[in-house]
Amino acid sequence: EMGNAESNAYQNHLCRFLPEEQSDIDGVFDTLSGLSSSAGAKNGKATKKTVTLAALQAAYTREPLPEQMTVRLYNGMKSIGLTGKSSGLSEQIAKEQFVIFMSNLLKGNADEKITIIMRMIAKTEGPVKGKQIQEFTEDLIISVVHVLSYRKELKGWNLENTRDSASGVKALASQLLSELKLADGTKPVGPQLMETNFDQSVIEDWVYQVPQISIFLSVVIRQGLHVLHSLPDQTKDILNLVPGCKGIKGRGLVSLFDIPSIIYINSHLPAELQHKWQLLFSSRLHGESFSQLCGHIVNKGPCVVILKDVDGYIFGGFASHSWEAKPQFQGDNRCFLFSVFPSLAVYTYTGYNDHYMYLNHGQQTMPNGLGMGGQHGYFGLWVDSDYGKGHSKAKPRCTTYNSPQLSAKEDFTLDAMEVWAVGDLPESAGTKGKKSILDVDPEARALLEMTGKSRQSEGLREPIEEDDDDD
Repeated sequence: EMGNAESNAYQNHLCRFLPEEQSDIDGVFDTLSGLSSSAGAKNGKATKKTVTLAALQAAYTREPLPEQMTVRLYNGMKSIGLTGKSSGLSEQIAKEQFVIFMSNLLKGNADEKITIIMRMIAKTEGPVKGKQIQEFTEDLIISVVHVLSYRKELKGWNLENTRDSASGVKALASQLLSELKLADGTKPVGPQLMETNFDQSVIEDWVYQVPQISIFLSVVIRQGLHVLHSLPDQTKDILNLVPGCKGIKGRGLVSLFDIPSIIYINSHLPAELQHKWQLLFSSRLHGESFSQLCGHIVNKGPCVVILKDVDGYIFGGFASHSWEAKPQFQGDNRCFLFSVFPSLAVYTYTGYNDHYMYLNHGQQTMPNGLGMGGQHGYFGLWVDSDYGKGHSKAKPRCTTYNSPQLSAKEDFTLDAMEVWAVGDLPESAGTKGKKSILDVDPEARALLEMTGKSRQSEGLREPIEEDDDDD
């Protein structure tokens, strides 16, 4: 009997959710179907609960989610066939479709997600064009930034203290699309990519290869539709999507990073460093001086360095170890270089040499400056100790990281620079980031320890720092 097949599939999907998750999904569905029925005709008959596009739009558009994403989610829900129903493609979403949609996108594998994603990309069946995939990907990223901002989940970052996200959205979408391969393994690029047709199996492969697509969809559904967003083990996938941000609040600074590039660069850091970024140095706050730079970044643990040249190119590198001023190369193969604008990309080590990172100051015999990759006089990224000058040499690629020239001109003039400590600051770095008298004056500390007061003071430092969290 048809009805049983339908309810079996439905039950199998329902089983993926814990009881409290099921009631959460029920609650959201009931609210939406309530909105749907009050808008519909009241003809006295007990009708089966359904959800309309209008109800989704009324509940979510403009505030939690941009309009075009609400429509895409609706098309995705509508794409789920109900066994045994004539597929007169009803305009209304039944409870089963709603649950199966949640189950496939939040708990499914690439194979289970793909039909829904195809319908979210294009309403009609069949292959989709690169341009349609690009529009979908941009909408997805815009929605992630929007909903995280709306739900106050940006962890101290916000749209005021970061660069405008519009170019970042385009750059991240292009970066994710650069992983699209046709069945024969070729990657179409540029205008050719926009016009190429991609079939379902190719896009399924892409969703499997590019984890961001599933993670972003999960964020849009959980935070956008406000479902399963608060249950403890449900947010692991988005836990470190955006790192906590420290040290920028109240300083009137706009970072060189935008939200999409923070998300992308953070995903390439070692997992144990993805939970927190803390501003150590900004040329706009601390002045344009190489000794200021060194003073703020030495012995502070792993860091992300980002700079902007006067032509507007934005690029940088991840240093896996504390910077130390010494005439030898340092770091290890977790270091990488990256570009943020005009394109977003990460360049990892090649194994060709171990010239990961270099910092030297005030030496007669060796070059003075901060460098990553390549070799002396020919770095993938170099900031000269004569602050304001730098180079990015790569003909055709940097030997250490296989990166291209990152700056607009090979020899560039620096416009701005920031350094962010990532992960927890090392104990030796005066951990709490805020100078306390205890850090400055060892005698005061010894005196407090004798009187047994050191503990409280250690405890007092935390809350100052925590203020940065409540944006």
